[in-house]
Amino acid sequence: MYQQQSKETLDDSPVATLYQRHAHTILHYMHRYIVSKEDADDLVLEVFVVALDNQVWIDWNDEEQLAWLRRVAHHKVVDHLRRVARRPSVGLDDALDTLYEDEYCSPEQMALRNEDHTRLREHLVKLTELQQEIVRLRFGHDLRTKEIAQIVNTSDNVVRVLLSRALNLLRSIYKQEGD
Repeated sequence: MYQQQSKETLDDSPVATLYQRHAHTILHYMHRYIVSKEDADDLVLEVFVVALDNQVWIDWNDEEQLAWLRRVAHHKVVDHLRRVARRPSVGLDDALDTLYEDEYCSPEQMALRNEDHTRLREHLVKLTELQQEIVRLRFGHDLRTKEIAQIVNTSDNVVRVLLSRALNLLRSIYKQEGD
């Protein structure tokens, strides 16, 4: 049958004494390698759970106990870093902040952008092939009119005129759509 130990008995246990003596040092060690305060706290507890399960340290002096705890802490840190490297994670607070700050990437905004892109593609078909090519090179590839002129083998002025006419035609199409 399970008997509940009194608080005094728990405070006098070897593990409690070990924890009181060395927990701060182990926590400080953890913070060198682990950024998250919560993760460091959890790892300190894991170190002392190992101490509770494996009580080889009971007859050792303080220095030997601390050395053993640091070795266990080192292994816990290495395990944690491997786990994080294999399965990167983002804190919930960070994810929520990012989610609400970056409305540009919200599903609703992405759907609206996709609709806009579909409408633009439908309207671009109404341009001549040369105008389509010029618009694609100017806005899709971010080229200057001089560079576009070399690609399509025409003068810079012709590219400017064709680009201007294409944009005016697209504006009028969108204006008619709005009415």
